[in-house]
Amino acid sequence: MAELNVTSPSLPAAPDAYDRRYHDQLNNILRLFFNQLNNPGDMGGASLNLNLNTLPTSADVANLRLGDVYRDTATNTLKIKT
Repeated sequence: MAELNVTSPSLPAAPDAYDRRYHDQLNNILRLFFNQLNNPGDMGGASLNLNLNTLPTSADVANLRLGDVYRDTATNTLKIKT
């Protein structure tokens, strides 16, 4: 699993007695946090290390998902299935 740039939220301190506003606020914070985990968006990086011997090749394209990286054996270049 890729590392996500998502920070755990600061949860509000619980009151001594039941308070609907507290629970609504807590649920909203958790909902936003889980939405961030489910939708990480674009990720950036300065470098990427790949083992070309373990990447799928152009022969495997039919079994790949859109966006998967594979090695084109004809040109020995990396491509992304579109």
